[in-house]
Amino acid sequence: MRRLMGVIKDRHGTYYAQQRIPPRLQAAVARVRGKGKRKQVFLKKSLGTKVLKEANVRAKPVLSDFDRIIRDAEALEKSRPIVQTISDTEISRVAEYVYAKELAWDERFRVGGRDQLKRDLVTLRKEAKAEGEDPDEIRPWWRHEELPTFGLSLEQLARQREEVLEELRSMREQLALSNVLAVQDQTAGALETFGINLDPMSKAYPKVGAAVLRAYVRALEDITKRNDGHAVETPVFTQGPISTSSETGGTLRHAFEGWEKERERPPGPVSEYKRAVEMFIQLHGDLPIANIRKSHAREFREALQLVPRIRRGTLLKASLPELSDWGRKHPEERRVSAATVNKQLGAVQTIANWGHQNGVIPDDVQWSDPFSGMSLEVEESGRTSFTTSEIQDVFDTTLFTANELPEGARGNAGVWLPLIALLTGARQGEIAGLQASNIQHHDGVPLIVISANRKSGKRLKTKASERVIAAHPQLVSLGFLDYVAQRTRDGEQAWLFPTVAPDQHRALANWSKWFGRYLRNKIDISDTNKVFHSFRHLFQDALRAATPDEELRNAIQGRSNRNANRVSRGYGAKHMLDRWGVTKLQETISNITFPGLDLSRVRPLGDVKRKAGRARTAA
Repeated sequence: MRRLMGVIKDRHGTYYAQQRIPPRLQAAVARVRGKGKRKQVFLKKSLGTKVLKEANVRAKPVLSDFDRIIRDAEALEKSRPIVQTISDTEISRVAEYVYAKELAWDERFRVGGRDQLKRDLVTLRKEAKAEGEDPDEIRPWWRHEELPTFGLSLEQLARQREEVLEELRSMREQLALSNVLAVQDQTAGALETFGINLDPMSKAYPKVGAAVLRAYVRALEDITKRNDGHAVETPVFTQGPISTSSETGGTLRHAFEGWEKERERPPGPVSEYKRAVEMFIQLHGDLPIANIRKSHAREFREALQLVPRIRRGTLLKASLPELSDWGRKHPEERRVSAATVNKQLGAVQTIANWGHQNGVIPDDVQWSDPFSGMSLEVEESGRTSFTTSEIQDVFDTTLFTANELPEGARGNAGVWLPLIALLTGARQGEIAGLQASNIQHHDGVPLIVISANRKSGKRLKTKASERVIAAHPQLVSLGFLDYVAQRTRDGEQAWLFPTVAPDQHRALANWSKWFGRYLRNKIDISDTNKVFHSFRHLFQDALRAATPDEELRNAIQGRSNRNANRVSRGYGAKHMLDRWGVTKLQETISNITFPGLDLSRVRPLGDVKRKAGRARTAA
């Protein structure tokens, strides 16, 4: 019985160590060992003894070395994820390499003479010994002393003609059959040379194989011409990863690096965009932007649609092809939402367009956005407004009336964010990004200025989100301006809510999850369509009752006025003050009411420091 791992005796009685390599690592192990093989099925090494006891002792370090090789192969495989497509440029270079390599090897054999053949024999015997095989079994068909010093003997030329003609006849037949598997070794070797780990089951593989098959037949035809005495030059070729030529410009990763370095960007979006770009590269390779086609964008979208929504264990670090394969095999599992797919598509689209606009693609290369029109249709949000009784229940809890702050509330953020959202309609991220300098006074009227601050990592959803909102009288009476004054002691750029500020990684996301649990568990609002954003819906309903001016409502809400002319689509604080004046803005906000809502018990400026021994409450 053949053993897969351990100490084994060969037919001569000598022991050797052997370990079988998992199929998924056989190609990677071959690359680690660097012996020129396409794959390695076994690791074998002679132990140089016929005594079992001694062989067992010698086997320990050998098997340990086998383990190291497999670990290196694992690392190599992770560093070179499997891709599903490659560009036309890469296919062309792979085929050119196969053609050039065949002619180069023919030339090496043809002009090397007996010394070259002798060196080849020595190399083959060394490899056999390293594999635990008997090197003496490798014997040449030629007599060394009968070969010429340089070039071929007549016997060698005759044998060469016969072998090449037979191979050419066979390969032409395979070409007629379009049997790309006939050159799978040549294809694998060329892809390996250029660092392309293409999935043999991908749609792109037959296209690559067909190009290699044609190149191989052409090489055999030219070697036949050499055998007939015609001069055929060996093309110059380069090995290693395919570099992008000036004709196609830079790659997607190149564009991302330029986009990232262009200016200081918040770490969150940078991480998201990098993740999206790397997923695209995992699927298609690092394509020149000029070579990205609609088909690439479509296949990327289709792969994203198969990604499971919940990922655990090995799926946490899986590549996009691995995630999509898993999703295909488990159709019952929930997938990521259409909005998430669109977000990843949009990130790669942004980087590709940045590359186009910033010279990553040469000016003379025609290019159109391949991601245009690729977004999935997203169902309308089911988020709804709170009812008056629900919102009353929210503000009647001890979180607001007695400052009993749960751990997840993150201090004052737990009290002020809902109040500000109710009375301004601002988005969660906009409130969390407020700084002391965003609270200003014009003609005695307190204003909340919603603006971006890239240096602080503060971003807005759209350009139209920049706006000014008069502070609601109820917000002032609750002590908001006093709270701002306290925070201003730390400087004009101090965050109003530092525990959930943009510079706190994922703090706001965690806060949002806590607030959702608070609504479900503490307030018993079971409708999952009612979330923090429902404050904004409630405010919008009240705003419609406060003013008939649709453009003013859009400005206060931070929405583009899509029905107006292009000039007035965006607003901004200055435009709003010039257009409507501070008095009109204050009057509109003051008209906002929520009939039946009583906030008289709310005490946001109570003692936020919990007394000693008081247990933290939890939603």
